[in-house]
Amino acid sequence: MTPPPTAAPALPAPVAAPVAIDSRPTRDPGTGRRTHPATGGALVLVGMLLVALNLRAVVTSLGALLDEVRDGLGLSGVTAGLVTTLPTIAFAGLGALTPWLVRRVAPARVLVVAMLALAVGQVLRVATDSALIFVLTSALALSGIAVANILLPMLVKQHFPHRTGLVTGAYTMALTVGTTVAAASAVPIAHAFGSWRAGLGVWAAMAAVAVLPWVPLALRARAAARRATPTAVVATPARVRPARTRLGWAMAVYFGAQSLSGYAIMGWLAQLFRDAGYQPESAGLLLAGVTALGVPIALLMPTLAGRLGSLRPLVLGLTTASALAYLGLALAPHGAALLWVALLAIGQGAFPMILTAIGLRARTAEGTVALSAFAQSTGYVIAALGPLMVGILYEATGGWTAPIGFLLGALAVQTTAGMAIARPRYVEDE
Repeated sequence: MTPPPTAAPALPAPVAAPVAIDSRPTRDPGTGRRTHPATGGALVLVGMLLVALNLRAVVTSLGALLDEVRDGLGLSGVTAGLVTTLPTIAFAGLGALTPWLVRRVAPARVLVVAMLALAVGQVLRVATDSALIFVLTSALALSGIAVANILLPMLVKQHFPHRTGLVTGAYTMALTVGTTVAAASAVPIAHAFGSWRAGLGVWAAMAAVAVLPWVPLALRARAAARRATPTAVVATPARVRPARTRLGWAMAVYFGAQSLSGYAIMGWLAQLFRDAGYQPESAGLLLAGVTALGVPIALLMPTLAGRLGSLRPLVLGLTTASALAYLGLALAPHGAALLWVALLAIGQGAFPMILTAIGLRARTAEGTVALSAFAQSTGYVIAALGPLMVGILYEATGGWTAPIGFLLGALAVQTTAGMAIARPRYVEDE
């Protein structure tokens, strides 16, 4: 889930975000705003990588054990579709609040709470026999991920403005590794301990570890805030409003369409392979293969996106790979499973590409967090249709032709939006 510092195009000098992470407050020469200059870059980077490891494990571990969870909690197909849609609902709702939080609380302090919510939610959801409590505690866990999703692109812009491709590639690779490990090991862990609860609950420990780097950064930010002069009058830069720009909407639609397919795959691909005749362990490994093959793609895609003058070749190439994979899964899911997994992995490279594009299409840290929040929160509203519609179509038809046809339609929408964001420009200029 590294290129040289020149991987991303040269950007204007970044303006500090409204609230930064570390160090003493100073006056920003461009805005007059009191800020905390970015320091402690190594600790921030370690913290970002640990957070990224956790951003999809809670989702893919559930996808690999969906049958066992359905049997254990008595979930219907529609309810299971709702459960697999829950990540996108949480990411959309809470992601939209993140810019508001960051204007009032240091990002490091926000991330401490976010990772604690993720850890506690994962523990609580495996300790219940109630489907309702399972859903609510899953939502608690996902709320932490929702906030972190928005903050990571902002932290890249704020702390590593001239290494956008390098750091984005590093944390998306970490995200992909976490996704892969969870998908591949959830079923074996569950079998080893004799319960699906172990296969889901073990990832709470990884979330707890991700809290550790942010605690000293949060304490440092709090001390710096206390030293700040509260009576200082500073200029406030104009608020960036991506919802009023064509670029913002194009980014949101592209992010939403690719996330729709991504979460549908994470939630249902293992079930598709089970229906095709694979054993549960093998189906989980095939799902893990999509993310495992995505590791080098996650590392290289930000570099390619940063170096290309236009994103059009990437958009078209990723669309072609996804379309071929969907057609293959519909026609021969068992006979050429490894080929379809490889093509799916290439197609899912749209995710690191759009994360990189968020940084490339904004001039400042404030613009980046605004664009990140709008594209992701709005995009996840769109993405929520994916797992839910796949679950409904699967239960209604008893097969995979209709769900895959739905995913092909979403791919067409994704490609159209991708053409709109391919040309270099900045959200602040619109």
